[in-house]
Amino acid sequence: MLKAVQSRTLKTRAKLIAAAEAVIEENGYEAMRVEEVVLRAGVAKGTFFAHFPDKEELMDQLIGARIDTCLDQIAKAPTPQTITDMVDALMPLVAFMSCERYVFDVIFRHSGAATIDKTGVIAMTFEHQAKIVSAWLKDSPFRRDVTPDLLAEGIQAFLMQAIALNFCALHCEFAMRDRIVQYLQAWLAPDIRA
Repeated sequence: MLKAVQSRTLKTRAKLIAAAEAVIEENGYEAMRVEEVVLRAGVAKGTFFAHFPDKEELMDQLIGARIDTCLDQIAKAPTPQTITDMVDALMPLVAFMSCERYVFDVIFRHSGAATIDKTGVIAMTFEHQAKIVSAWLKDSPFRRDVTPDLLAEGIQAFLMQAIALNFCALHCEFAMRDRIVQYLQAWLAPDIRA
């Protein structure tokens, strides 16, 4: 009996996620409404809230899954040997994280940098990203006066800063990729040219 309930619960949750993904595909993340998701999934609104306390929790799941997909692809690529190679490897992640202002806002709120009281999917993707980048840096030609883990955290901070400035009216004229190259040049190899 318990397995039947768990199976039904998992199927309902999967239906809600699939419905939300379809709505997002049509309208974008910010435009997604719980009402549309439950209508498409064919469930009651209360069922949605039995699985997700709010839209924000669903977004943590969906956006976190997309980030993990980007990171899985990045992890399969060859280890970058130059700053420009590293930036190119990270750009699919940056492109997704900056696809909508709303997406970036959710990522920032759930990254661990803001005061969310629990570790969710998005926060775990920051750990995933740090491990990938730190592994790149272990035997790299870049600076060695600090640990690869600290360098990886700095790279994350620079990516977030570049995306944030991209959404800022005063700073959006500078291409994100160029800004990231400039940041990483200063952070990783102040004496080496990209």
